[in-house]
Amino acid sequence: MLDNKGFDLWADGYDKSVGLSDEENTYPFAGYKDVLGTIYKTIMEKPNAVVLDIGFGTGTLTTKLYENGCTIYGQDFSARMIELASEKMPNAHLYQGDFTQGLVEPLQEQNYDFIVATYSLHHLTDEQKVSFLRVLCDHLNPYGQILIGDVAFEYRNQLEQCRKDVGDEWDADEIYFVVDELKGEFPELGFKRISHCSGVLSIPAEI
Repeated sequence: MLDNKGFDLWADGYDKSVGLSDEENTYPFAGYKDVLGTIYKTIMEKPNAVVLDIGFGTGTLTTKLYENGCTIYGQDFSARMIELASEKMPNAHLYQGDFTQGLVEPLQEQNYDFIVATYSLHHLTDEQKVSFLRVLCDHLNPYGQILIGDVAFEYRNQLEQCRKDVGDEWDADEIYFVVDELKGEFPELGFKRISHCSGVLSIPAEI
């Protein structure tokens, strides 16, 4: 697993490496643009939405939201990623912090229309995912949603087949979403499959 220094080193080439995997339809970023596009379209249905992005990286998604009237909050543990994203979004509220330790304090003081996480929460164990998602649910405005775009599978056997197909390219340090196994904790969980190894999960606010 990359630490914050690893992400600092990767930051400048991150978008290029992601794009290459997406274009070639290969694990882990096959469907990346469609994943981000699906989340973007959902958020754009609410004018001037307040959005929290967990692990926003270089701001690929949040910059588009920012440019279209959204108020952006974010947490990332890479100083270099924050620097790159801040250049694109000078008025966004971006904080450095390790989300495996939860939300940084300033972000705990807000509620959000949408909380998004793209290709970031796979650094949490399944138990940590559940705990963190429960915390995030508490910070949704009425009718808000958590939207997660990531390497994700509806069932465990699909994950295992992908692992077998990928072979040595599989990242054993990353723990991917299995929708069927999360539904016990989040019965309203929705899932839209995007590619053979990606999808968008959605958890609505409890009204």
